[in-house]
Amino acid sequence: MGKAMQLVTGFVTAPSTTLTPWTMAGGDTLGVRNFREGTRAYLLNLWCDNQAAGSIQVKSPLFHDDVTGIQANIVAANVMPLMPQFIGQRLYSQDTLSVKQSGSATAGDIESGSLLVYYEDVVGADAKLMSPAEVFPRVRDIMVAYNTLSLGTAGGYSGEETIIAEINNWKAQTDYALLGYVVSAECCTIGYRGNATANLRLGGPGNPTWRDLTANWFVYLSQMSGKPCIPVFNTADNASILIDGVQDENGTDVLVNSYFARLQ
Repeated sequence: MGKAMQLVTGFVTAPSTTLTPWTMAGGDTLGVRNFREGTRAYLLNLWCDNQAAGSIQVKSPLFHDDVTGIQANIVAANVMPLMPQFIGQRLYSQDTLSVKQSGSATAGDIESGSLLVYYEDVVGADAKLMSPAEVFPRVRDIMVAYNTLSLGTAGGYSGEETIIAEINNWKAQTDYALLGYVVSAECCTIGYRGNATANLRLGGPGNPTWRDLTANWFVYLSQMSGKPCIPVFNTADNASILIDGVQDENGTDVLVNSYFARLQ
């Protein structure tokens, strides 16, 4: 089956209280990918990084309604999941979503958000995603990768480097399950991609305070959704595993500790 997860990110600049359409991060689109008939896709969750309180609105003609869709209030400087945790919003093949966000009225302020989409069997991709039941019995050690991301000031993804750019402590010919991560400073999103993710970016919120959430992020997603969400990478590919982030106009750099389980 062609399992996959994908981040979709956008931002608005000084929108004030007006719900303003996203400017999409480079390479991202609000179009739902084509997936196989008889399978499903879900919006697992969404989160935002605002400098002032605001709202996010996600709509589709195929949702419950196309007037308000899914709308959530955003607390300033609090990058947390904004949807119910145990069930996502069903998405429809080749539909196009509409996303709008409000927030700061200060000139130049960038307010960002990310959606995390799950595909049970998407055409043209097959990520190596496992469940906790598949990963936990095989865990041998915990390994931490360290990356300092030099994030930009223009919105969207920036600071990209390989997972081994600063330290390479991986064992040869070994599988590693990415359990989660912690960050040193607030940002909207931390993203990962490589062969194990079908080269689609997946990730989670850049919250430096709720470390118990992000340190177990992919385990947490699996347990809440009932779907295999833990990406499993192999040492042979570690030079091509990329990590990046989403930051506002202040461009604060972020130290990321990525927690991997070395598997037997």
